[in-house]
Amino acid sequence: MYKMIVCDLDETLMNDDGTLSAKNTAAIQAASKQGVYFVPNSGRSYTSFQNDLETLHLRDQAQQYSISYNGGLITENAGNRPMAINAMDYEVAKKVFAAGVTNTIASTHIYTQDQLYIYHPIVDDTAYLTNRGVDYTEMTTTDFSQFKDQNVMKIIMALPTMDERKQMRAAVEAEVDPSQLAVTYSSDRYVEFNPAGINKGTSALQLGKLLNITADEIIAVGDNGNDLPMLNVVGLPISVANGIPAVKETAKYVTQADNNHDALAEIINKFIL
Repeated sequence: MYKMIVCDLDETLMNDDGTLSAKNTAAIQAASKQGVYFVPNSGRSYTSFQNDLETLHLRDQAQQYSISYNGGLITENAGNRPMAINAMDYEVAKKVFAAGVTNTIASTHIYTQDQLYIYHPIVDDTAYLTNRGVDYTEMTTTDFSQFKDQNVMKIIMALPTMDERKQMRAAVEAEVDPSQLAVTYSSDRYVEFNPAGINKGTSALQLGKLLNITADEIIAVGDNGNDLPMLNVVGLPISVANGIPAVKETAKYVTQADNNHDALAEIINKFIL
């Protein structure tokens, strides 16, 4: 019996326009009524999907949970209470940021525990964020010291092509020991840097342990590279129909529906209800 679903948001649960479908909503609510935890496991901040939690009747609820920043933060939905904070080392974060801002094409995002800052925002990226209810503050300086006393959860760069994202990764790893980083790709636009050992998979198991739920009792659903760590460690890894090839190859089940056609409802009706 599956006791928890950890689910990516963008291009997995959400439609391409950033909305949450009625069928997915109804299925998630039905699973919750049966005692199955539905846990968003997103690269985004928890602050950006509060309206979706409201729709799912999970917002501000005790004993309901969310995972943000690719595993950087686990919160209880009631009061968004931090349960586990997996922040970056400041000096590592500073070097990652420095490598990012030298690239004149990249838009560099700094996620603190509660806020997003963007250096050199670009229109395509900010439009994508706005569709998903993501607020941010524009950085007009490269002075990273403002984050000295804050938890930096992750740093990511938006770049147009995968080749450019891979080049960005190489530039970062020329400055930072790769063993200190967990690097993933997401949404066909981002290269993402978390602390080594922190990802969607480690956080899913971390939360499972707190709830006395084993890996075999967890379903993970995703579509992109940053979802692979959670798909690799759970009992039932699932790819939506629009998942990238590596995600589909890792999955034990690939939905017939894509994210725009109620893939989560398909999963819940097949494996939970």
